[in-house]
Amino acid sequence: MSTAKQALVAPATVANDLTISDLRTALVNGWNDFKAYPLFGLFFGAIYVAAGLFLYFALFERGEIAWLVPLAAGFPLLAPFVAVGLYEVSRRREAGMPMSWRAVLGALRGRGDEQILSMGVILFVAFAFWLMIAHGIFAIFLAESGIGSESLELFRTTAGIAMLVVGTAVGALIALAFYAITVISLPMLVDREVDFITAIIVSLATVRSNKSVMLIWAAMIAVVLFVAMLPLFLGLLVILPVLGHATWHLYRRSVGDAGA
Repeated sequence: MSTAKQALVAPATVANDLTISDLRTALVNGWNDFKAYPLFGLFFGAIYVAAGLFLYFALFERGEIAWLVPLAAGFPLLAPFVAVGLYEVSRRREAGMPMSWRAVLGALRGRGDEQILSMGVILFVAFAFWLMIAHGIFAIFLAESGIGSESLELFRTTAGIAMLVVGTAVGALIALAFYAITVISLPMLVDREVDFITAIIVSLATVRSNKSVMLIWAAMIAVVLFVAMLPLFLGLLVILPVLGHATWHLYRRSVGDAGA
């Protein structure tokens, strides 16, 4: 049976009663998952840290250090895809299944139906789209300021501050849209044999049914990731895996089987 037909046969139910307590429980469970299997968390966190450091030094070498701001702002768009392996760790721990690098890394391929890879393509396109928009915003305000992107002094000028305000607002809207699309869909694709369109619909339904709590979760993720990036991205070694594991547990609290 095709995955699309399976999704129709076994639709999901979405909880509409999430509370702040559920977020706290998800974080506690996420921390416990990380402590139980820290090597997996550190591995995926290290990928993010290495990418951040590479971009930092590459931009510094090219004299375009100001571009680090939009790149860092766009990083959270890619975090859900990096966290797929973390969802698999949490899934296996919860089910009492054996843990292995082959199984965890294999989760990135999905269930052999390329659904997770399709979501990955969407996220990378979103990241590229954000960079294009950021480039346009930079071009507008840099032209007015007369300062090049080689200096962070740009952000102390009136034009630079205006650019940060506009860029932050636009970036936040893009990030929020893709958060709503991915926060539940990617863990669901790891957990179930559904197509990515169905998973996206369930993710949007979860956010819509629990607006306040899911917006608080989005804000928490954004703030914590930003703070974790400040010490040369090193905070992501722990923060990223804990948030990834926690998101899995939030998914499990939010989505059930039909008739459950």
